[in-house]
Amino acid sequence: MPAPISVRPGGASAPAGASYAPALTLLASLFFMWGFITVINGTLLPHLRSVFELSYFQAALIESVWFIAYFFASIPSAKLIERIGYQKSLVTGLLIMAAGSLGMTLAASLPSYGVTLFMLFVIASGITLLQVAANPYVAVIGPAETASSRLNLVQAMNSAGTMLAPLFGAYLILGRSKGGTAEAGTVLTEAERLADAQSVILPYALVAVVLLVLAIIIARFPLPAMGAATARVAKAERKNHSLLSHRNLVFGVGAIFIYLIAEIGVGNLFVNFVTLPEIGNMTTEQAGRYLTLLWGGMMIGRFAGSAIMQKVPAETVLAVFAVGAFVTMLVTVFATGPLAMWSLILVGLFHSIMFPTVFTLGIKGLGPLTEEGSGLLIMAIAGGALVAVQGWLADHYGLQNSFLLTAACELYILFYAVWGSKVTNPIADVPADTDVFA
Repeated sequence: MPAPISVRPGGASAPAGASYAPALTLLASLFFMWGFITVINGTLLPHLRSVFELSYFQAALIESVWFIAYFFASIPSAKLIERIGYQKSLVTGLLIMAAGSLGMTLAASLPSYGVTLFMLFVIASGITLLQVAANPYVAVIGPAETASSRLNLVQAMNSAGTMLAPLFGAYLILGRSKGGTAEAGTVLTEAERLADAQSVILPYALVAVVLLVLAIIIARFPLPAMGAATARVAKAERKNHSLLSHRNLVFGVGAIFIYLIAEIGVGNLFVNFVTLPEIGNMTTEQAGRYLTLLWGGMMIGRFAGSAIMQKVPAETVLAVFAVGAFVTMLVTVFATGPLAMWSLILVGLFHSIMFPTVFTLGIKGLGPLTEEGSGLLIMAIAGGALVAVQGWLADHYGLQNSFLLTAACELYILFYAVWGSKVTNPIADVPADTDVFA
């Protein structure tokens, strides 16, 4: 007979005495992969614009589709997790991503802009399912007091993926295409555009193979049962509680939404900002190298934040990082030259812990509502689509002044850390002697 499962906070369960290090190590690979693929898709923006001769609006649709997928796929993902459990959901998410990656090879073979948009939506939907499943899984797989520390640790692997992906994309996509190596303004022939489109086939085929291998490994790996094992208890409990009664979740959804505006805005406008004569006065290629430092700061910050949160409450660390981000953004707006450039690079360090920390604070005390709460928090990633607001501010008030919007976003994160993250109406844990068998 299987070992008894004791129901834990957040709707999670685990066999007594289980070791979570192997599971966390495996899950870290998932965080790496979706960070890697997200940035690889970013490499496609200039590439596809030349291949399909897209307008700026059509090019912008490529990124918008990514965030729209988070909006539409998050709640269905939460429902799927309730039905089949966390482990099967992780496998399903990887298979969806693999299907989308293989679909990208089809889109490149045609080539087709419409098919490309659809396949990017499929990949993003798979990542959404992984996010909805993996983030709360990591949060509740160990002691509640170190949940933010664990999630920051595995999210650091996500940042590692974002750092390495540009090198992969530059070598296997841009480096193997005429549009990626030609001088600016070069008009490609029909044959060259077809060849450039097909340069996407190899990298996405490789990605699909890696995703399929990961899916097989996770399907066979003895992950601690965290969702499906408690389903019979959770379903009965869910009917008695409302998500809206949890302040930390309600304001957490807003915090994720607003934070994504800040993070995506900084990433998207960084190169343009650094190339300004009064800031860095450099080429876009040179500015792109400094962008790696921004993402590297996020990785370092998550490793450091994970260690700090072993001893310091997560909300305190979040408040300090929010103040640091606010100050650096004010320096970015009102300074010039290298000081303004390095302050914008430094904000990556302060942004590092924000998403994983807000997430763990947001699902705290949700009990059997954890899956639905996770779905709402992941859906809030759609806030990245509103980066267009900063673009409008840059057009009308100047690129440097547009970062005042980012500074305002940091203030909301500070508000959340100080007050909004306070748990209200925590759902009592199911008694430890309630045994549910996997």
